[in-house]
Amino acid sequence: MQLPVQSQSTIYAEPWEAGAGPEDLLGIARAADRAGFAYLASCDHIGVPRRLAAAMSTVWYDPVATLSFLAAATTRVRLLSHVAVVGLRHPLLTAKQYATLDHLSGGRLVLGVGAGHVQEEFEALGVDFRQRGPVLDECLDALRAALGPDEFPEHHGKRYDFEGLGQRPRPAQERVPLWVGGSSPAAVRRAALKGDGWLPQGDPRDRLPDRIARIRRLREEAGIQGPFTVGAIAEPLYVGTPSWDVGRRTIKGPPEVIAESLRAYRAMGVDQIQVRFRSRGRSELADQIGVFGAEVGPLL
Repeated sequence: MQLPVQSQSTIYAEPWEAGAGPEDLLGIARAADRAGFAYLASCDHIGVPRRLAAAMSTVWYDPVATLSFLAAATTRVRLLSHVAVVGLRHPLLTAKQYATLDHLSGGRLVLGVGAGHVQEEFEALGVDFRQRGPVLDECLDALRAALGPDEFPEHHGKRYDFEGLGQRPRPAQERVPLWVGGSSPAAVRRAALKGDGWLPQGDPRDRLPDRIARIRRLREEAGIQGPFTVGAIAEPLYVGTPSWDVGRRTIKGPPEVIAESLRAYRAMGVDQIQVRFRSRGRSELADQIGVFGAEVGPLL
């Protein structure tokens, strides 16, 4: 699941999150860790322009700081950047931050990356917004090298060139998973050819099979083998019978009903689903996480 509080777009944030803070993040992270969730995710925006602030809000915690904060409070749940806009930073800086996070967490990092969509962020940092796709492509190659086993990584590309600079600590994992976010044709192709997984951005169920088939076809044509994780973001959930209006798109009901609906994703070829629960406060959200882990998870 994506963490509440740390990003508060009006598309998905619940009203109670506006007054929440670090203790709420800790409580939810610990609840997810206990319940057996696969990962917790944190978003990435450096600054939100005024034209978008009403819809996006300006509450976007830094993912490295947030996930590091929660790493010490959890024991098994993985830590995902969903997604880090890595083209805004030099890949050696990104590698230093996330390698340290992986080292401190005992190898629990999943580095999710995306091209970004807020032009003003790029302009403020002196990065060409129009070239964000090619920049991300090279960042992925550079990060493969910089997050690999070598203490002195080496990369020679069009935009980034480095060698002879040692970085320790190294990641605890032998290979840090790189999941590519985005649902445009370019993002799907990038995920297939350069990533270890794909993070679609809320694609409805009827669009997923074609995109999954395209990923498989692209990988086969390129001769790429090895594990690849296909993700999906499920509809909002509420386990049980709500006593309040949870919205018409929310999947609600007993564990068997929730599980039956979510199993459809697996039938499409999805490997992991990101879930979100409707809630009126931290306590209700923690309860939903707990009952999902105990009663819905085993049915999946």
